[in-house]
Amino acid sequence: MPNDPALFPRNFHQALPVAVRGEGCWLFSADGGKFLDAAGQAAVINIGHGVPEIGRAMAEQSSKLAFAHTSQFHSPPAEKLAARLLSMAPPNFRKGGRVYFTSGGSEAAETAIKLVRQYHLEKGQTARYRVLSRRQSYHGSTLGAMTVSGNLARRAPYQPMLAEWGHIAPCFCYHCPFEKTFPECHLACADDLDSFVAGSDAASAAAFLFEPVVGATLGATVPPVGYLARIAEICRKHGILLVADEVMTGIGRTGRPFAVQHWGIEPDIILCGKGIASGYAPLGAVLVAANVVEAFENGTGAFKHGFTYQAHPVATAAGNAVLDYIESHSLFSRVVPAALSLCNALAPLLSHRYIGDVRGLGLLVGIEILRDKSTHVPFEPSEAVAEKIRAAAMEEGVLVYPTQGCVEGTRGDHILIAPPFIVTPEESGLIATALSSALAKVFPN
Repeated sequence: MPNDPALFPRNFHQALPVAVRGEGCWLFSADGGKFLDAAGQAAVINIGHGVPEIGRAMAEQSSKLAFAHTSQFHSPPAEKLAARLLSMAPPNFRKGGRVYFTSGGSEAAETAIKLVRQYHLEKGQTARYRVLSRRQSYHGSTLGAMTVSGNLARRAPYQPMLAEWGHIAPCFCYHCPFEKTFPECHLACADDLDSFVAGSDAASAAAFLFEPVVGATLGATVPPVGYLARIAEICRKHGILLVADEVMTGIGRTGRPFAVQHWGIEPDIILCGKGIASGYAPLGAVLVAANVVEAFENGTGAFKHGFTYQAHPVATAAGNAVLDYIESHSLFSRVVPAALSLCNALAPLLSHRYIGDVRGLGLLVGIEILRDKSTHVPFEPSEAVAEKIRAAAMEEGVLVYPTQGCVEGTRGDHILIAPPFIVTPEESGLIATALSSALAKVFPN
């Protein structure tokens, strides 16, 4: 059915169904469609759709206090949620850390960029401003977040408006940019940060921003053992802050509250979004470790940055209700067995002649599609393979998240799977069956 012409769509050439209801891992459309949400709506829905407790908590909060501007007030739900997030974070956040709430992941990235800059000003290091990151990364759609993002296709339309602060090699063993093999590579992709900082005005380097498991642009690529420890060591060596973008991986999606905890890493800043409110409200967060907080407390005492809706009482009430639901239903502990069932269901896809890799951590799984598996050669962007698979899977009643550009910025197709933590083995089987049918439709011969 055609969409309402009053709404500015993402794509004027695509007619979308109208979602009217969600329940568990399923979405229902106005025309009677029923869809298994295998993507969690872009890795957002952690607890499932249609949980009434969340709506009741939001309604109760809005009936008491819907909004108070943070230049004049704090609110109980924001203070409570901040304390809970810090208690889940790595040890360096738990005593003296703080949380800055936003309305989503892009705002969290913008906040971190400015926080990093002012941190160095507070420390008297006025030359430091560049936030370094990796090629093939994605940190948000606002201009600051796009500046640090390294995805060529997403940057391209806005290139004249974006600064170039520096991007290093991605950590992507399946398509190693150095054409090496782990462990004989000796973590060349991590050492690229050291070389880059040393060779490009080290005095202006302020931070390194990274995704612990790269989601949208590399399809759930997991770093090899030792990579993040080496990155952290290099950051300390050069006096730059380490910023973990956990917008997609945070709040349990990999089986730990934060993905960096798999490797025992203590970043200076952690970004959250998506699953922090499981889609029930627009919410993001910037977790700030004690060492960064101290620079502000002992300096000017004021962060020169703000959003009207930051720490919104109703949004943070939703975040608390989501954490309540996660705790009462032990959902973090469900991620690992659910991921095992999902990966077992998806494993037969590797025998398909065009499926090159199935990878990931927890309930964040990427499926890479290649023209030639033996040489890792991708399809051309014009063939729109990932999008065709998405459309075919949707015809089978399963929603997945397609992306191009994982190999060279523009070439390379993958499908991201990120279902709610409540996904059952039977539903995982449905996902695999739908993808198998979709592949048969897209590649009939």
